[in-house]
Amino acid sequence: MTASDPAVEEGFDPVDELAVGLEPPGADEVVVVPWSLLLLRRRVAGRVERSPRGPWIVLAASLLGVFTASFTITVLTVSLSDIAADLGSTASVLTWAVTGPSLAMAVLGPIAGKLADRRGARGVYLWSLAGVSVFAAAAIVAWSAPALIAARLLGAAIGAAAGPAALSMINRSFPPARRAQALGYWSLVGAGAPVLGVVVGGPLVDAFGWRWIFALQTPIAVLSLLIGYVVLPHVPRGERQPFDLAGSALLALGVASLLVALNRGPEMGWGSPVVVGAFLLGPVLLAWFVRVENRTSHPLLPMAYFRNRNFSFPMANQFLANFTYMGGFILTPLLLEDVLGYSTTKTGLVSIARPLAYSIAGPVAGYLVIRLGERVIGVVGSLVLAASMVGLAAVGAGTGLVWIEGALVLSGIGMGACAPAMIASIANAVHHRDLGVASAASQTMGQVGVVAGMQILLTVQAAAQASHGVRSYAMAYYVGCGVALVAAVAASFARRTTHAPADVTPAPS
Repeated sequence: MTASDPAVEEGFDPVDELAVGLEPPGADEVVVVPWSLLLLRRRVAGRVERSPRGPWIVLAASLLGVFTASFTITVLTVSLSDIAADLGSTASVLTWAVTGPSLAMAVLGPIAGKLADRRGARGVYLWSLAGVSVFAAAAIVAWSAPALIAARLLGAAIGAAAGPAALSMINRSFPPARRAQALGYWSLVGAGAPVLGVVVGGPLVDAFGWRWIFALQTPIAVLSLLIGYVVLPHVPRGERQPFDLAGSALLALGVASLLVALNRGPEMGWGSPVVVGAFLLGPVLLAWFVRVENRTSHPLLPMAYFRNRNFSFPMANQFLANFTYMGGFILTPLLLEDVLGYSTTKTGLVSIARPLAYSIAGPVAGYLVIRLGERVIGVVGSLVLAASMVGLAAVGAGTGLVWIEGALVLSGIGMGACAPAMIASIANAVHHRDLGVASAASQTMGQVGVVAGMQILLTVQAAAQASHGVRSYAMAYYVGCGVALVAAVAASFARRTTHAPADVTPAPS
């Protein structure tokens, strides 16, 4: 075939095409799908790579995978009692079907991100979605609570790679000047998917039962996999180098120890030997991890990045902002039901205002970052988040719905502004070969903040309730406010990323 052959001009190489498929990371590529799909994938991916709208197509395909993984969380949470009754278990046991996957993704995220950097983000992303599809289908036929929890945990363990791999592809597709803009849409889907899940899934569960949660998720996951296979362009593999097994194990065990301590503290008591031991073990393992990373020639995450203020301070901001946002998220339904006497249905409908505001604020903040910079948006978002905690602290028995909704909207706007600005700053601070593991580290830091905020604010409220009554909620919200103010300070240390004039990707018309 000559260079003038139309097939070559279309980006199609028969030799390469015969070697394309859903290859497992680290293995030789093999044909596993029909020739027609291979041909379609090669032609479509080639056109996406050459199209000026290519980055936006990659973004849309990646976000469909993010939607697949996150839209079940809310509806699954509100359906735990129904699931427990059907499987002969209790809601407290089945809580692990919700919290377990979140913990697994936080622990395994950095390892999955590094795998995406080394083996190619596209292949890792597709294999991760394939795992999500398989175990979502397995959850449909779960016969007991342990079977459902196992399906959720295994799906999350494999699916942990989808987020970091998707972020890596998005950050590679967009120049630094436009990454915050793209990540604004990431925030929209990440926050909006659970809302849509409960709006659509709630009536579905009421009409047909909880298994339809996963009956709906499975075909969406398969569709995401097929679209990703056809649309997403090839991402080069990283340098072949030894995998940092020691660092990976230490980081995973250290993060897991802290998360278990935070998760079990309210149940077992903060003075429990298990909880105290886990709190002590976590920092020791993480310090050991830092020592190993500084000595190895191929670290999981180069420690030099933490000396970059555009990496370390946004990381801190994401921990602190998520602490406040999710601490308030878990506390507010209790406030509305205990103090104002709202029903569960009314509480759910009122609470939707927060993630809706988050999802709308994300894309807007992404555009504003281009004009004002990451630092300004991160600081303003953190301050708005702090203001929302003050607003919620003022809620009492006679507070009107408008005030409550306003405070919730402020909370969503604040977090929606922080997230894309700070995640973009982190991505712009690292070498492109480390985009996957850096994105995963950011998500892990945020997830630790989520668990810490939920458990600590609940503990503050519960400890103060006996002596302060209704004001115990205000005390917990003021703690969240203080943490959000520290988040604003952290964001203020980040420098605005400078961009060359060429760093411009036009938005789709």
